[in-house]
Amino acid sequence: MPNLTRRGLLVGGATVAVVALTPQAAHAATETASVPFTLNATVLDGGEQVSSLTLDTSALGPIDPSSLTTSTFTVHAKSLVPWSTTDLVFTQYDADRPVTKAYLDHGKIVLDLQTIDQKTLGGTLGYLARAGRNVLLDLTYTITQAVPLTLLNHRSLVLPGVTQGKLVDPEVDAYSYHKHANGMNYRLFSPTQGGGAERSVGEGKRPLVVWLHGGGEGGLLSQNYYDNEPTLRANRGALGFSTAEAQRIFKGAYVVAPQAETAWMADGPGYAPRVKAIIDDLVARDPIDASRILVVGCSNGGYMSLYMSWAYQGFFAGSVPICPGASTRYFTDEQLKSITTPTWIVQAANDTTLPPPVNGLRAHALVPGSLMSFYDNVTWNGISYPGHWSWIYVARNDPSLNGQHIWQWMASQQLPTG
Repeated sequence: MPNLTRRGLLVGGATVAVVALTPQAAHAATETASVPFTLNATVLDGGEQVSSLTLDTSALGPIDPSSLTTSTFTVHAKSLVPWSTTDLVFTQYDADRPVTKAYLDHGKIVLDLQTIDQKTLGGTLGYLARAGRNVLLDLTYTITQAVPLTLLNHRSLVLPGVTQGKLVDPEVDAYSYHKHANGMNYRLFSPTQGGGAERSVGEGKRPLVVWLHGGGEGGLLSQNYYDNEPTLRANRGALGFSTAEAQRIFKGAYVVAPQAETAWMADGPGYAPRVKAIIDDLVARDPIDASRILVVGCSNGGYMSLYMSWAYQGFFAGSVPICPGASTRYFTDEQLKSITTPTWIVQAANDTTLPPPVNGLRAHALVPGSLMSFYDNVTWNGISYPGHWSWIYVARNDPSLNGQHIWQWMASQQLPTG
């Protein structure tokens, strides 16, 4: 990941987390090199968390797996916003993380960490309350060895030190970084670059899914913070479309996630041509079917999805505004009535951030022929989420009407050709 050291992110190998030894373990130490380890992360519906650590002990000799237990190591995690702030920050932490499983994988030690969705401990993003933005946290993980390991030759092994390495999230890392000539950051998933897509893609030109993030994932100009990590790490909105299941349904789709320097609602008319320029350049450069470009976004991005389909009539094959900002502050009745793009709106009744009667339901009543999935609340796998988070349903392909789910509906949309 570029510019990590510039931002002070402590996941680039420069931060040393020293192993502390209990007196019982210290006498058994053997002379070894410092062991690098990675932070393995997973994006849950409530945001990304570090879910395990991998220590590269493969060069130290074969370890007896029976000597490795959940009590062999303890893990302490500390996170900080990468600059001094008086803002109230959610998800900063300085605490132990329970090890739930310890095992060997090709000679490397893997420590699974207790990971609970919506619990702040282990998150990679901090939310600044007044600024209303997610920022990537500085992360420092310290590993403490409580008892020695045993090698298969019966020698004892205690690691004298470990060096913290990269933050690794295969789903996020599958998206490449780009900055357009107009200055807008974007991340791009190509259907031939991993994620299982190459096993399911079709031939010829591919559709393009344009994901427009929520307000919390924009830049923060007051801190010169403009790095579209949060666009992918804050929720599974974009990532849903790059899963193997989605790629199979779309027969291989590009997914682009542009990032606003502030928030889409702050200047939709100014942002729209810049997003359109990114799309146009991708169509010119990559094998993208210009008749199958789909725009989808949540909250601020839901507003922007509606705005793009209004501003560029006949350009998008389909639009999915999720919990959109669609009040009279942003759209006149005439604007919404003029939208011709096939539109499927998703929102929950208990959304208090953008109340449905003046937002999603209003858009549904005015956009001609629009579809709508209107949920009572946002609950997935038995977990209740804030009512505003209805993007979870789209990321899981849950909305359905007349027996057709939303991803299949999107994949079937195409502009008239010829």
